[in-house]
Amino acid sequence: MTEPTSPSGERIAKVLSRAGVASRREAERMIEAGLVSVNGKVIDSPALNVTPKDRVVVDGKPLEAPEPARLWLYYKPEGLVTSESDEKGRQTVFESLPEDMPRVMSVGRLDLNSEGLLLLTNDGGLKRRLELPSTGWLRKYRVRVKGNPTDPQLEPLRKGVVIDGERFQPMDVKLDRHQGANAWLTVGLREGKNREIRRAMESIGVTVNRLIRVSYGPFRLNELKPGEVEEIKPRVLKDQLGLSDPVEEDVPAKKPRRVVTLKKDRDTAVKPVRSGTRRVEAETEDKPRRPPAKPAGAGPKTFGTAKKGGKSTAFGSDPTKREPKPSGRRGGPSRTPR
Repeated sequence: MTEPTSPSGERIAKVLSRAGVASRREAERMIEAGLVSVNGKVIDSPALNVTPKDRVVVDGKPLEAPEPARLWLYYKPEGLVTSESDEKGRQTVFESLPEDMPRVMSVGRLDLNSEGLLLLTNDGGLKRRLELPSTGWLRKYRVRVKGNPTDPQLEPLRKGVVIDGERFQPMDVKLDRHQGANAWLTVGLREGKNREIRRAMESIGVTVNRLIRVSYGPFRLNELKPGEVEEIKPRVLKDQLGLSDPVEEDVPAKKPRRVVTLKKDRDTAVKPVRSGTRRVEAETEDKPRRPPAKPAGAGPKTFGTAKKGGKSTAFGSDPTKREPKPSGRRGGPSRTPR
């Protein structure tokens, strides 16, 4: 079959991915299955560039213009699979998201027995950008291990280890405290090999029995509970990622509606919780605040002050030791003599 050609533009699979139709690999499979046509002709190879002037139809439906890139923080509970479908019939992350969520892709993965922060996006280009090793973003984990490891025992991980011929980059490992027969560690790494932390710990003779990702670059788990979803504000994406032309309007927060349930009851399963979507800001460093504008002709006034609650640390909140959230009340204006 002769395929339509375009002298410029972007690869068709990339365009489909950015439009939120599917991941790039899945888009290539759809093309090979004959589900995509360009300018009225069915194509069977992803080796094609298209421009906004080309008419693309996917499975009988015209391709809509891509939405602005969006990013969500999701607390993945233990026991969910990070994939579109599972051959063993296990419940997936995407089956557990709120019904009002658009089609999203995960940035990287968390394995079945791991929990914590998972980034979700509607944009394939943003997904690839956040996953690239060249991004160099530090990912931090709270790790509970069986036994009482010592600092000298953890030192090989800080220098980098070789496991079954595979080189693991040096990790940031901090021994936080011992708790009965277990110990809690904070681990930071900049690469995402399969089961990297679990395999590294096994190489020094300790076993991981709980693993929680608490941050991914500038984005943090903070006070999210298992199953909850929060959306990052577009202007924060612009600041953190340099995205162009973000949507500037802030969408009002939506009340949690969906309950996360696991198919299989286990002793280690996370209790069902309510989840929903809401806009939040990522914590940024050294972000000045503008003082309120003073109305013209207004006389001096004295106002009360309000203290903000303690700022979350770069590690997110400790899931084993949560502190009460600050009330956030502001003091009322002081009265001035007339």
